[in-house]
Amino acid sequence: MNKKVFITRKIGEVAEKMLRENNFDVNIWPKDRAMSQREIIKNLKKENYDAVLSLLTDKIDAKIFDASPATKIFANYAAGYDNIDIAEAKKRNIIITNTPGVSGIAVAEHTFALMLALTTRLVEGDTFMRRGKYRGWAPMNFVGTDFAGKTIGLVGVGNIGSQVARMAHNGFGAKIIYTDVHPNREVEEKYGAKKCDNLETLLREADIVSLHVPLLDSTHHLINETRLQMMKPTAFLINTSRGPVIDEKALVRALQNKIIRGAALDVFEFEPALSPSLAKLPNVILTPHIASARESVRAEMVRLSAQSIIDFFAGKTPANKVN
Repeated sequence: MNKKVFITRKIGEVAEKMLRENNFDVNIWPKDRAMSQREIIKNLKKENYDAVLSLLTDKIDAKIFDASPATKIFANYAAGYDNIDIAEAKKRNIIITNTPGVSGIAVAEHTFALMLALTTRLVEGDTFMRRGKYRGWAPMNFVGTDFAGKTIGLVGVGNIGSQVARMAHNGFGAKIIYTDVHPNREVEEKYGAKKCDNLETLLREADIVSLHVPLLDSTHHLINETRLQMMKPTAFLINTSRGPVIDEKALVRALQNKIIRGAALDVFEFEPALSPSLAKLPNVILTPHIASARESVRAEMVRLSAQSIIDFFAGKTPANKVN
């Protein structure tokens, strides 16, 4: 009898094709939106699924595991896995996999685009034009700030943070400072990066602070009201990691009161909802969690997710096993 796989959202035909070619029966949630946990539970109870291909928008916890006791593996179509209760999965001997490492350059490029958009006031200018307010060149119209020579503070220098360091240093001669659990000798040697003793030092020195950390208990609200007060009033804050790393309500107050000059966010604390007033602020740029949205990245994420399931039932250890 063929193994059964449930995919919680349409992610292209490649995963389904790979799984069917390896003799899996595949069911896919037909609607192009995130499933609620109640909907996931209802669908999983319909069949004895051996595997689930989940997305980062799916909350996978004990309730899900209870609803699908036959499921041996959850292949998470995401670089992270903060949407999954890893401890509970381990307790039940359920394998969790993810798709790390494939989106580094894409997310770094998006991070850099947000930095440049903030310093050049590009989005403000675009909005001004679209509203028909342009009446000709003026010397003080949307005067921005130079990027070249700025100090970039990277909170986390893994794959993505390292790529941002490369782009900033090689392309703009920026000074790189960083914090991380471990020293990164490569970014120090290649890009002249300096490791700060603590986050507070980085926040005080950086002209642009860019966040590249996973969502853990230790990083929840890593950037809070107290730490926002430490930043320069001319500084910018970028977040392409996970929304709850920033206390969004505190950020709104900091932007309203000009505690910092601006911010650009691709992820949000209460995603998909925004904190009240955030979208109304002229000194913030918002993008809808698209930093890794490249054709090549999505294709590889699909392939890795499907391959994890195929390898597991072939008796192999999946390449990106989390637990």
